[in-house]
Amino acid sequence: MPRLDFPTYLQHIRDESQKFRDVLSECDPAADVPSCPDWRAADLLWHLGEVQHWWTAVVVNRPKDLDDYVQPDRPADHAGLLSFYDEQYIRLVDALAGADPDEPAWTWHPEHKNIAFIFRRQAHEALIHRRDAELAAHTISPFPPALAADGVDEVLDIMYGGCPPWGEFSPLPHYIRLDLTDTGDQLWVQLGRFHGTDPDGIDHEEDDIHVVTDPGVEPEAVISGTAETLDARIWRRADGADIHLAGDLAIIDRFRRIIHQPIN
Repeated sequence: MPRLDFPTYLQHIRDESQKFRDVLSECDPAADVPSCPDWRAADLLWHLGEVQHWWTAVVVNRPKDLDDYVQPDRPADHAGLLSFYDEQYIRLVDALAGADPDEPAWTWHPEHKNIAFIFRRQAHEALIHRRDAELAAHTISPFPPALAADGVDEVLDIMYGGCPPWGEFSPLPHYIRLDLTDTGDQLWVQLGRFHGTDPDGIDHEEDDIHVVTDPGVEPEAVISGTAETLDARIWRRADGADIHLAGDLAIIDRFRRIIHQPIN
C-alpha cells in the first residue's frame, strides 16, 4: 500500500486535531467516553494535549531522548484544558513543519527512529481520538478514506505487527487479505508465532501477525469493508457490523484474538 506524503500527514494532524477540539469544546466535560471506559471527555482532552506536548518535545530536541522531560500540570477546569490543548496541537504542527522527515529522532518503535514515524503516528493518533470525542458527544463524522486506509496498515503493521529486538516472529503458512472496498487497496497479513524473553526475564510465546507483501497465493480468508469501517473496528471504535468475512472462519477467529489484545 502506498503511504501518504508528509505534507498530507501534516494537514491531517492539523485537521483532525481541530475537529477533536471542536467536538470537545461543545461536549459535557463529564461525559463518558465509551471507547475509553475509564475516561470522561475532560480526560480525553487532557490526554491528547499531553501526548502532543510530549511529541513536540521529541521533535524539538531531536535526536536526543527526553530524560529531562518535564511533565506539564493539568489545568483545573475545562477552559484551561481547551487553552492548553490549543497551544499543544499548534506547537506540534509548527515543529513538524520545520523538520525533515528523514531526520533521526527518538521514538518508541524499535526500527522507525526518525521524524517520518512521528508524522504518520500523530495523524492517526488525532484521527482515532477524534472518533473517541465524537462517541462521547454522540455525533459521528466520516474518516478521510485515504487516511483511514493508511490507518489500517499502520495499526496492523506498527501497533500489532512489530517485533521487539529481544523476540522473534516465526511465520506460518496462513494468510488473510483485507480488501478496502472504497479505496481499492488490499493488505495482506501473515499469521505466525512470537517468542522471546523480555528484559525482565519473562518468557513470551503467543500468536502474532505481520503485514506482508502479496505472497502470490490464495488467502485462506478475506475480510472486506470500507477503510473507515476496518480502521475503526481494528481500533475497537466501531462494532464492525458492515464488515464482510469469507473463507476459513477459524483463521479469522485466530486473527481476531490477536488484534483484540491491548495495544501496549
